[in-house]
Amino acid sequence: MMDLIYLLEDDDSIRKLVIYALNSQGYEAKGFERPAEFWKAMGQAQPDLVLLDIMLPEEDGLTILQKLRAAAGTKKLPVIMLTAKNTEYDRVVGLDSGADDFISKPFGMMELVARVRAVLRRTESREENSDYQLGELFVSPKRHVVKVDGEEVSLTNKEFELLCLLLEHQGMAMTRDAIMDGVWGQEFSRENRTLDVHVRTLRTKLGSAGHYIETVRGVGYKMGGEGA
Repeated sequence: MMDLIYLLEDDDSIRKLVIYALNSQGYEAKGFERPAEFWKAMGQAQPDLVLLDIMLPEEDGLTILQKLRAAAGTKKLPVIMLTAKNTEYDRVVGLDSGADDFISKPFGMMELVARVRAVLRRTESREENSDYQLGELFVSPKRHVVKVDGEEVSLTNKEFELLCLLLEHQGMAMTRDAIMDGVWGQEFSRENRTLDVHVRTLRTKLGSAGHYIETVRGVGYKMGGEGA
């Protein structure tokens, strides 16, 4: 069964080009010019991934993303943001709001298809993972549940992805670039402090289990291992 992809983009030429490119690569892609059309389609059939422009009529893409993340049925729906904006601030806001990736215009169609494929692959891989238990820390990737000493912990999507990635490679030191690629995608700048901020916040939220995330100087981070 082919993956269903929704594109919300008010530029007619870009919308037609993207839909053509995705359909030619074996996806079932549907395009929408306005948020009202998108929401109507969402009520009829939920896609496997959403491509979402930021600058839109009626309501902007970040508002739509926040609504998707706030609803239980679409909380984990993969979303890639498309935008002409290219500042680090816009990227941080989009990704911290729960976007799975961020592509700046103009972009090549094959690059777009590759990024769509990568996000879908990451999502499917995450859903196949079994539960993790590390000391007092319990994580269920499939159910999107994190507990410390039996108490549920609320994490943002990116914090949750970061935690699952480190647990998936438990005991291994992961480089900063590998973590950034796995959680934020290859286009995101390696020079900013996004990763360090997320690790610090994640440690705080995990409380007594926060020490399991270890800093490996000159390399990156690792989860668990000896002495965990």
